[in-house]
Amino acid sequence: MTLGDFQRMIEKIYFEKDSARGLEGTFMWFVEETGELAAALREGDKEAAGEEFADCLAWLATLSSIAGVDLETAALKYAGGCPACGAAPCRCDSTKP
Repeated sequence: MTLGDFQRMIEKIYFEKDSARGLEGTFMWFVEETGELAAALREGDKEAAGEEFADCLAWLATLSSIAGVDLETAALKYAGGCPACGAAPCRCDSTKP
């Protein structure tokens, strides 16, 4: 499954409900899921972390759809390596943000 396929699948399942909630309300759910991911990672629970990664990806996909952004196209930003230095692995100065 490609990233685009995934985004379209999430649209089919959730777009009507999520778009009715709106971008701001849906973003709040995304933030909540990232908190759950952080807890699973902190606790070292790989099974829970896997589920939370999937949830975060689904919420990111639905946010992207509501905003009218194709995730597969957006991901191309990294197709040539680091967007700043162009290298893979990144060779940017690690002391700068």
